[in-house]
Amino acid sequence: MFPRINIYLNKLKQNLDFLTELCHSQGISVAIVTKVFCADERIVGLIDKSSADMFADSRIQNLAGMKANKPKLLLRIGMQSEAEAIVSSADISMQSELSTIMLLSEAAKNNGKVHKIVLMIDMGDLREGIFNTDYSKILETASFVSGSEWLELYGVGVNLTCYGGILPDENNLGGLAAIADRLRHDLGEEIPVVSGGNSSTLGLLMAHDVPAGINHLRLGESFVLGNDTAIGKPAEGLNTDCFVLEAEIVELQTKPSMPIGKSGPNAFGEYLEYPDRGMMKRAILAIGRQDVSVDGLTPVDPEVEIIGASSDHLIVNLTECAHEYNVGDTISFIPDYGALLHLFTSKYVDRNYIDME
Repeated sequence: MFPRINIYLNKLKQNLDFLTELCHSQGISVAIVTKVFCADERIVGLIDKSSADMFADSRIQNLAGMKANKPKLLLRIGMQSEAEAIVSSADISMQSELSTIMLLSEAAKNNGKVHKIVLMIDMGDLREGIFNTDYSKILETASFVSGSEWLELYGVGVNLTCYGGILPDENNLGGLAAIADRLRHDLGEEIPVVSGGNSSTLGLLMAHDVPAGINHLRLGESFVLGNDTAIGKPAEGLNTDCFVLEAEIVELQTKPSMPIGKSGPNAFGEYLEYPDRGMMKRAILAIGRQDVSVDGLTPVDPEVEIIGASSDHLIVNLTECAHEYNVGDTISFIPDYGALLHLFTSKYVDRNYIDME
């Protein structure tokens, strides 16, 4: 069935083994982020059999549906309305609001289980976390967790690059480690985990330059796409083609390159201009913006050019292609992170698992 996303399980395993070995060799535990592939059962099974330390996901529904043995970490700051679901579906959660943490304590009591908290600290990226200079608030929140019979102050964490684009370095990661040490001193708690961010830390990891005290990372894009997100480029030693989209050609016609007539907004309210490039061999593929972020697709055939898309159709220029495409053929693309997220979220895209040595 097309469109479909081909999932190369052996390449994913190679990435997984490479990253976990790299982390463990430096005393760093690793949570593999399953969000982008919606905690796909086959990929989750692959991770569960690996030496990775835990799963991490931002959606409680994904964690709840996992059939796995490793601990589960909720990445997104919890909603108060889902306190019971967090405690029942996740072993650990990242939190920053004291009022929500109080509700989690009650939910944990109701469930008869201790829930682990990673207290998030904002080190400058300005997404989640108590701001790093407000130590009194950090201590107040950490003290409640420490004093609750049903919660464990499992760690402190930071998120970088996802919102403000701030890169991990000695200052922000070192500052997080210093806050962890201060809390250990003031509370007399072990606080075993200092979670230093995501795949944007990969460059420091590869250079063995992760600041002292950082002993946990959450890795997603580096696992699935082989990217160092701090520089937006592939990292040496990782596969970048673990996922390949195939879409089928449903029309192949030679037409003008510029629409004819008075123009207005398209179906998405966009006013677009098309240069006159003469007659063009244009193919329509049966996939569209409902299924994928088109800007995040790179054709495997470099002579294929994406020229536009509507909800259900992707239009490509085949004029310069040496390969002779026909109606019914498929064209392949490598998705970026955003495109991959859409592809796995769409129920209209089939999944094809490939085990190959």
